[in-house]
Amino acid sequence: MKLSEELGFKKDFSNPSHEALLNVYYAASLARKRSAEFFQSYGVTDVQFNLMMLLRYQGDESGGLSQVELSRMMLVNRANVTALIDRMERAGLVVRASVPGDRRTKSVHLSEEGIGLLLEVEEKYKREVAGIMNALDPGEIRRLVEMLEKIRTNLRNIGPAGKGKFSGSAGTAGG
Repeated sequence: MKLSEELGFKKDFSNPSHEALLNVYYAASLARKRSAEFFQSYGVTDVQFNLMMLLRYQGDESGGLSQVELSRMMLVNRANVTALIDRMERAGLVVRASVPGDRRTKSVHLSEEGIGLLLEVEEKYKREVAGIMNALDPGEIRRLVEMLEKIRTNLRNIGPAGKGKFSGSAGTAGG
């Protein structure tokens, strides 16, 4: 279904670039909503699951990552990561450990409970992702990744919004 129809627009888009960007924005919004519904039944958020996956697959030889590394990988500031880790530590999903030779740095690791939850959810999550993405064949998925990488690169290159290089908003309707 065309986006203009799904959103109940009276007229079609006159700007294909705006239509494409709004499609990305809306698809991401639907994916976030679906993700929240999926993870809610396991008592975690998509962000918490992402952190758990990073620890499992991106951690050092001991399975840990520093809060600085986590904030960089998760695209959030360090204060937000600290609050997230605090909540996950209270829930028993992660533990902090001292880093030998660096008193200021703590390494974050999955706890036994966190490992158990990740093992319970991970395969179901992979099936959920496969179900969502089965609308595309493998070649289309590769092309989509390449196209989104180009858009991300361009967004970084054009600089902040409102500086004359970028007009419009992904969240606006119409035109």
